[in-house]
Amino acid sequence: MNDKKCELIENIDKLHTTEMGIDRIKKNLSLDVNNVVTWCSDKIQKPNATIIRRGKNWYINIDDCEITVNAYSYTIITAHKLKQN
Repeated sequence: MNDKKCELIENIDKLHTTEMGIDRIKKNLSLDVNNVVTWCSDKIQKPNATIIRRGKNWYINIDDCEITVNAYSYTIITAHKLKQN
């Protein structure tokens, strides 16, 4: 586990999103869950999640989707399905 991944996992309790973020994530991933933040948090903490920090954001790839989190505010910006090749 690299330092950046540790930093995100160590601060997982700070993870949050906006109302617009909730709507965007649900739409993009076709989710029918009550708590999008909990859903994303669970995905991020999976052992097979790949977490990469590029600039101001973390990009988490897990289960054919990518979750984007702001590295400073821990705001979940968006999530989308990864295209299959």
